[in-house]
Amino acid sequence: MSIKAKWNARYRVATGERQASRVLRENLHLLPPQGRALDLACGLGGNSILLAQQGLHVDAWDIADVPIAALRNEADRRQLSLHAEVRDVTADPPAPETFDVIVVSYFLQRDIIPALIAALTPGGLIYYQTFTRQRVSGRGPQRAEFRLADQELLRLFSGLQVLFYREEGRVGDVQKGFRDEAMLIGRKQDCSGVTRRNGH
Repeated sequence: MSIKAKWNARYRVATGERQASRVLRENLHLLPPQGRALDLACGLGGNSILLAQQGLHVDAWDIADVPIAALRNEADRRQLSLHAEVRDVTADPPAPETFDVIVVSYFLQRDIIPALIAALTPGGLIYYQTFTRQRVSGRGPQRAEFRLADQELLRLFSGLQVLFYREEGRVGDVQKGFRDEAMLIGRKQDCSGVTRRNGH
């Protein structure tokens, strides 16, 4: 079964509310007041909808056409500025300096991260959240290559200014806190030396 077919099969039976990732929900105050955003590997589009509700023009990409069709219908129903398309980002990554905000949740393709950084405009933000190898539950992918090593997000985005980072591993009371995952918000600095606001 192809990757596309696998994800289409999963989304055909998906239930429950569309939910944005925690890293985005809890840090909306860092978003620019306007601009263009990308929800990468968007699935049913919880991040996309929340970004559009904040006044951003949103592109939502996923390799599977089932969730994209559902998201298009939902965006039309809510009259949101949201363009959803089927796109294999590994074969066709975003163009340089295209987006003011990029959100990635529960998708780890290490070799496209340089392209994602390049796709940010000066002052642009990336919100990233996914599973770690250190875990306290059975949630997420079982294969280690689909999970982050310790502090790996910091290394992958070392060229960005880190605005927010959280990874708790197995420290302290593992029944509490933020476990099984890491999240980061990074900002691409303006190399021209000119101070710019996101989205401008």
